[in-house]
Amino acid sequence: MVALTFYGGVDEIGGNKILLEDSGTKIFLDFGMGFTRRGKFFEEFLMPRSANGMGDFLELGLLPDIAGVYREDLLEHAGKKAQEPDIAGVVLSHAHADHANYISFLHKDIPIYCGETCKYILEAVDEQSQRTIENEIMNYRKRPVYKCDYKTPPTRRTFHTFRTGKTITIDSLEIEPIHVDHSVPGAYGFIVHTSEGSIVYTGDLRSHGIHAEMTDEFVTKAEEAKPVAMITEGTRIDTKNTGESEQQVYEASKKEIAACNSMTFVDFNFKDVDRFTTFYRIAEALGKTLVISFKHACFLERYHRDKKLMVPDSRDDKIMLLKPKRLTGTYINEDYSDYYIKKRLNYPNIITAEDVKKFPNRYMIVLNFWYLNMLVDLQPKHGVYIHSLSEPFNEEMEISYERMRNWLNHFGLRFVQSHCSGHINGEDLKAMVVRIKPQTLYPIHTEKPHLFNTLEPDIVPVKEGAVYTV
Repeated sequence: MVALTFYGGVDEIGGNKILLEDSGTKIFLDFGMGFTRRGKFFEEFLMPRSANGMGDFLELGLLPDIAGVYREDLLEHAGKKAQEPDIAGVVLSHAHADHANYISFLHKDIPIYCGETCKYILEAVDEQSQRTIENEIMNYRKRPVYKCDYKTPPTRRTFHTFRTGKTITIDSLEIEPIHVDHSVPGAYGFIVHTSEGSIVYTGDLRSHGIHAEMTDEFVTKAEEAKPVAMITEGTRIDTKNTGESEQQVYEASKKEIAACNSMTFVDFNFKDVDRFTTFYRIAEALGKTLVISFKHACFLERYHRDKKLMVPDSRDDKIMLLKPKRLTGTYINEDYSDYYIKKRLNYPNIITAEDVKKFPNRYMIVLNFWYLNMLVDLQPKHGVYIHSLSEPFNEEMEISYERMRNWLNHFGLRFVQSHCSGHINGEDLKAMVVRIKPQTLYPIHTEKPHLFNTLEPDIVPVKEGAVYTV
């Protein structure tokens, strides 16, 4: 018997945790953080308590209360008895937090299977993030953590990496990973060959990106598999094909930046290598130097290892690293989380805010929301700010969005929205399902699963925690 249980991604965007069981073998497809659900209880200054282990997460339904899955130290502090794991592995589709971050809670003996570039991204996140109970994917420290514990290496997880063309064997299951186009490199969909037939899992994907051919290859392979079931994302099931593309982002952003005679700023997700390439090309075309943060450098250096991505190293002569003001002069912050900066202070392409202010129109500065206070140091005058991220879709994001606009208005920066989604639009998604022809369809990663009801497959209205026999 083959069974599916959905512990996340149900009536929400993200948080995917899909348990697949076949002939005694259990695996999870993704194990992510549910942002919407978490946001109902927590915010920046009201956080889960690490001293309570995973107790807060279990009580509030942020993690499923199931045996044989979690770390012994976290169970102990939650007042629960630890058990030997019976999960043979987690197959991770990509490195976005809503698919990956709650791997942090899993038992050390559960191996993680992911793409090579996906692992690079997780390493970059680990290097420049302050350790919390929710971002210990690569390794973890047993709770409670005392200062002396930092002398002992953390417990490392076991990772097995793959690329398209390699078959993963986990006990009785054979899994075929196939790359897909998404807003982060190293993203995969999967064809899981079970005792009852093939099950297709899309992960997150799109058909309008630079590498749409990868998604098309996945769809072709999925169609050939004649799946008995398909688990699909449905983030934008309610949208039409508007012709959006990365080329549109390039052309619109280039036009705005070319018309600006002052400092220009761009904001995009550091993990999005396509968007980085877009702005790198714009800077090159306009004779500007791209200025990035030390956090961004962590990602670039790992992307540079993957020659297929053709991404420059962070020490490229057309890139500068903006040194935070607190690290100028003789003062160095000794906080452990700043180590990723200190190890790069000898790079030849370091620049300061004072340097930028001397020739403001020479630079295009990548300025993330969390770095907006550096505008105080840069003192721009009537420049342009290209926001190349999704517009806000919940109350918490609306508040942050308003804060961002306040900063921009204060410094007279003109706001421009220029973005291309990482998710497939509704028209293309429906066409994909029709082409693959699964016998049964399980829509997840969507707030509007009912919009799939016009399609021909047997549509299962997924309920969290319910067991579905394939």
